[in-house]
Amino acid sequence: METKSKVVVGTSVILSLVVGVVGTYLVLTNNPQVANNVVRDTSTVQIKDEGISTAVDKIYDAVVVVTAYKNGSQISSGTGFVYKKTDQTGYLMTNNHVISGADEVKIIFSNNSVVDAKIVGSELYSDIAILSVPADKILLVASIGSSDDIRLGDTAFTVGAPLGIEYSGTVTRGIISGKDRLVEVSMNGSTSDWLVETIQTDAAINPGNSGGPLVNANGEVVGITSLKLVQSEVEGMGFAIPIEDALSYAETLETGGTIKRPFVGISMADVSAYAYYYQINTPEGVVISSVVDGSPASTAGLKKGDIVIAINDVETTNMARFRYELYKHQPGETITIKYKRDGVENTIKVTLTENTG
Repeated sequence: METKSKVVVGTSVILSLVVGVVGTYLVLTNNPQVANNVVRDTSTVQIKDEGISTAVDKIYDAVVVVTAYKNGSQISSGTGFVYKKTDQTGYLMTNNHVISGADEVKIIFSNNSVVDAKIVGSELYSDIAILSVPADKILLVASIGSSDDIRLGDTAFTVGAPLGIEYSGTVTRGIISGKDRLVEVSMNGSTSDWLVETIQTDAAINPGNSGGPLVNANGEVVGITSLKLVQSEVEGMGFAIPIEDALSYAETLETGGTIKRPFVGISMADVSAYAYYYQINTPEGVVISSVVDGSPASTAGLKKGDIVIAINDVETTNMARFRYELYKHQPGETITIKYKRDGVENTIKVTLTENTG
């Protein structure tokens, strides 16, 4: 009897196992949702996400660290990139403020080679500087894209040296957050002196990134990083000069030319900052604090105390807007300036000359 019981129990166990296996198979076969929740052995599964690594490879060796010196001491550092190469010369682009005041500039390539660079030309308001090195020192020339083709939400990244050479080759990734942004720039840290038309990105841009490339997902340069909105309550707002604008300046600078800016011949201040001092009731505009003798402004009849409120019917609410509108014009052109004198609105024609200062 005991033997028979053992046989019965053994048979029952075997039948239970068979039924369990068959039942599980039927459940998984007829219910994919359950099947998807079953833990699987993933030891043989390979997941590969290259991200933007291919695009980074297309630009990485074209990016350099720029170190500026004066009297043998380093005064600043930033980033630059090779945008052009001839048989004899390699041309690099960076920001004017990176090399401003320097009497010596050194370039550090991605292979850690250090090369003395020549300052070919630079300009304050465009914030563009062109450097040159022997062609045989160049590792890679950057591919140039089009800022006109980028769209909001497109992937964008930077390569640079935030905080100096220790972090050179740093890649930061983000998106195109805005186009045609007018950003106010301060030359002396206290007032807005100039407006720059920029591309906005949320890719991290830190001190030391200045002069580096803003790159699209194809590895093509679409801008040159130049500005960062630095406020304690603001995060993720970086800016770059569109590459077409930068190259138009570079074309002049690399041949030893200068960027021609028009000259009016006035010193000015924002009305908002000096309204009380000048007893001004006008809320916006620029007040003329002095007029250069023999200048276009003097010849046209503008005087100290006049408040300029528009150029060619475009409002000039402050000095930054005034310069932005003025610098759309070339020396030799005639513009119409709208101004107020003793509370009365007037217009006057001013023929611009070239600023040689």
